[in-house]
Amino acid sequence: MRELRVLQPHELPLEYASLRRQREDIQPLLQERVPENAGPDGRKPPWLKARVPGTGEYTNLKRLMRAKTLHTVCEEAHCPNMGECWGQGTATFMILGDICTRSCSYCAVTTGKPSALDDDEPARVAEAVKAMRLSHVVITSVNRDDLPDGGAGVFAETIREIRQLAPACSVEVLTPDFKGDRDAVAKVMQARPEIFSHNLETVRRLYRFIRPGGRYDRALSVLEHAKSLEPTALTKSGVICGMGETRDELIEAMRDLRGVGIEILTLGQYLRPSPQHLPIDRYYTPQEFAELKRFGEKALGFKHVEAGPLVRSSYHAREQVESIAGGSFSEREAPPPVGR
Repeated sequence: MRELRVLQPHELPLEYASLRRQREDIQPLLQERVPENAGPDGRKPPWLKARVPGTGEYTNLKRLMRAKTLHTVCEEAHCPNMGECWGQGTATFMILGDICTRSCSYCAVTTGKPSALDDDEPARVAEAVKAMRLSHVVITSVNRDDLPDGGAGVFAETIREIRQLAPACSVEVLTPDFKGDRDAVAKVMQARPEIFSHNLETVRRLYRFIRPGGRYDRALSVLEHAKSLEPTALTKSGVICGMGETRDELIEAMRDLRGVGIEILTLGQYLRPSPQHLPIDRYYTPQEFAELKRFGEKALGFKHVEAGPLVRSSYHAREQVESIAGGSFSEREAPPPVGR
């Protein structure tokens, strides 16, 4: 019998050696530690205080969501701005159920086997948008890798239902990467959302370990393809800060996003959902976020950068539209359908 021996690192194929180095590089990020810039006893710093939910509008909106059997990413992702946004009568609807087929190390959304599609969900979302009298709505979803088109058809149908019941409301979609399926992206864009968004989330080095189901270049490709299909639509992305990236890596990610035509960028602090999730590496200060905003807008040319400790993808989404468009999209001529 031939004797087996363990290959030494220098004998491994280049791709395996590279992967091993990456694993060794990521290992310190998984260790429990006190984050940089933490408060006394390792607690959150004082600038990470969010408004406590409890206003009348918050209660009314929660009642509406339950009555329509709808989900919001605000609740599922434990968003720190839920009290503020819901108190102003705004929310981000999460379609395609509340169970995700992927397991990102920073995300609070439940992972598992999703339930069957709810055919009436697009109509119920549109009814809620109409009842809330929204001028701008954000539609997002869990990853549905179990579906042939990743759920793109449901995104498109939801947009069309909103157009029927609330034609003055502009629509922003925050989609999964659809595994890079260009036809799926086209299906969403054919429904003419005013803003197409897909979050990059983290830097290249950390991607395969923080987002094991995603790919850095695939995310960029999805955003670039959406823009090529409808140049008049705005494209948007977001990066979570404090998961172990360096400043140079963060700047590189910002440059990469601007390189594929992204106009709106969100930068926010990573807040660990539970002890089972990735530990926080560092807390960025408000001054650091302000500096990143200036750099993104002045040096890189983003039309708008929303940056701050509590910023999330949909935070101040309506205000972003107003700052760029000079008013709501409903006051401007809608972009023509793709292909016309």
